[in-house]
Amino acid sequence: MSNAIRFYETGGPDVLKWEAVDPPPPQAGEVRVHHRAVGLNFIDIYHRTGRYPIGDLPAVLGLEAAGVVDAVGDGVDSLAPGDRVAYAGVPPGAYTEARVIPAHRLVKLPEALSYETAAAAMLQGMTARYLLKGCYAVKPCDTILIHAASGGVGSIVCQWAKHLGATVIGTVGSPEKAAKAKQNGCDHPILYKEADFASEAASITSGRGVNVVYDSVGKDTFMKSLDCLRPMGTLVSFGQSSGSVPPLDIGLLAQKGSLFLTRPSLMTYTEKREDLEAHARDLFEVLQNGAVKIEISQTFPLKEAAEAHRALESRKTTGSCLLMP
Repeated sequence: MSNAIRFYETGGPDVLKWEAVDPPPPQAGEVRVHHRAVGLNFIDIYHRTGRYPIGDLPAVLGLEAAGVVDAVGDGVDSLAPGDRVAYAGVPPGAYTEARVIPAHRLVKLPEALSYETAAAAMLQGMTARYLLKGCYAVKPCDTILIHAASGGVGSIVCQWAKHLGATVIGTVGSPEKAAKAKQNGCDHPILYKEADFASEAASITSGRGVNVVYDSVGKDTFMKSLDCLRPMGTLVSFGQSSGSVPPLDIGLLAQKGSLFLTRPSLMTYTEKREDLEAHARDLFEVLQNGAVKIEISQTFPLKEAAEAHRALESRKTTGSCLLMP
């Protein structure tokens, strides 16, 4: 018998329930995976609270995990029992000891990478990949600004952008997080509680502004993020931890310098199989050559997912967190 975290209504962490849920045999095109590690991400909180509807309830949270193939359905010839695999993205359902998932959403995990690294890196790492290579192709000598620079995505973006030759500015909430961001390649950590990050970015760039801002905070930072950009700069709004961005008169983008604005999702960027493979291939490359290192700051037993959510929501975590089946 297998177990999973399910919820029957949206709400706080207490809606998460540890229950016996046995996965069925895989059908045609499907694979059954026994998880070794499950990723914890802020989007899980959005699903739990209903900010991003997950579909019919009861449901199982989680968009990221790594494990071992246990069985394959008809028509699956790319995977076999015993294969090490990882995934990130829809369909949700990773908060389980075992699950059935479409085979085309899985990628084989190189032997050099652990299950823990993969589960901590897949969603955040492939997000970093589409931020740095898809939404705006970061080049040597570019200057970028990343909010929440010591968080899971932020830590990866700082390292990867530095590897690409960029100058990295990052906002953080404490001196400890500033030190962590700097260790990860952030050239200019800004304590946003003590300084105006738009003014600091202007000073750092001698008034030119940055090429791109990566903003996962949303409501609290959106307008000042626009102010950080140089003419024809790009704002990538890829999250809303502080709340949704209010409606915007797009004429403001022209007034502030013919700016570009995008609201992307990993699901769109990896919907096609070839794109998923490209994202995973690039991520595995920087993980294996050491350009990006994954810090797993905390692990929780899967059955204690509610406590893990409390820690993530209260911003008591840095880097990546895992749920262990």
